Amino acid sequence: MLTLLANVRHLQGRLLGQMESLGFKLKEEAVLSTLTLDVLKSTEIEGEVLNKDQVRSSIARKLGLEVSGLVDSPRNVDGVVEMMLDATQNYTQSITSERLFGWHAALFPTGYSGMYKIEVGKYRGGDMQVVSGAMGKEKVHYEAPKADLTESEMNRFLEWFNNMSETDPVLKAAIAHFWFVTIHPFDDGNGRIARAITDLQLAGSDGSSQRFYSMSNQILAERKKYYDVLEKTQHGTNDITDWLVWFLSCLENALVNSGDVLDSVLKKARFWEKHSQTPLNDRQRLMLNKLLDGFDGKLTSSKWAKTAKCSQDTAIRDIQDLINKSILQKEMQGGRSTNYELIVI
Repeated sequence: MLTLLANVRHLQGRLLGQMESLGFKLKEEAVLSTLTLDVLKSTEIEGEVLNKDQVRSSIARKLGLEVSGLVDSPRNVDGVVEMMLDATQNYTQSITSERLFGWHAALFPTGYSGMYKIEVGKYRGGDMQVVSGAMGKEKVHYEAPKADLTESEMNRFLEWFNNMSETDPVLKAAIAHFWFVTIHPFDDGNGRIARAITDLQLAGSDGSSQRFYSMSNQILAERKKYYDVLEKTQHGTNDITDWLVWFLSCLENALVNSGDVLDSVLKKARFWEKHSQTPLNDRQRLMLNKLLDGFDGKLTSSKWAKTAKCSQDTAIRDIQDLINKSILQKEMQGGRSTNYELIVI
């Protein structure tokens, strides 16, 4: 485990060093991409899919970044973003019950989780089981401490978390995540808040509020193992070694895979550097940025028209102009409808 921890710390330092060599705008773009990914994937772990453009726009506005193509974002998206930004931008501040209550209220602005009314902005008043399976065939994976113990358990957790200790900051992130989800102090949202606490502690371990890797993205990729090792450790003795090893391995993978975000940011920067003098209209700039950020599905003229809010004829003219400028090309596969793709530079 110590070798794994040493490698994680080495990868953290190397990544931060790489990012320091980037210019200010590129660094901003990398942070925006990473935070967007983190919010999307942390929510997706719970089975809820948010709109990428809304999340990106919400983060950009709250960080005061000048980004093109911003869209309006609903209250539930803003709430998740506010929690994540408070955790990562204010990582030096203590975590208190009131701060956690604020995060919880931000996650559930209507007081409902789906169709169900829940207790918002306070610790749960009822007992809690983590259950799966059809009605009548439920399997209890975990039973949290009784409701009347929740506050005292959380006080112990917060006192430990906020006090300086000799525990390595990365190991502390792992222990905090496990301890929090084991207490399961809220009616809902425990996983998302646990991951926000993890991000806060990892920001502290980096000594930076700028995020260049996403633990939530990696947890989603390893979701089955995540739940398996949680359940196994919660049902076992006080030995959490298996959890710590899994957490460090997951973080190691997150740091290794952070290169994908950096590659995307550099690709985007190279593209706009090459086309800095190319005459383009606002619709074309909007759609090219969407393609560079990872467009969902295939690009067709009808999708262009819908996204850019223009007529089909205008969309076809915009696309043909970009083909003439060697920016777009028709996809080779063909099919019933014509798809277009960026020419890789």
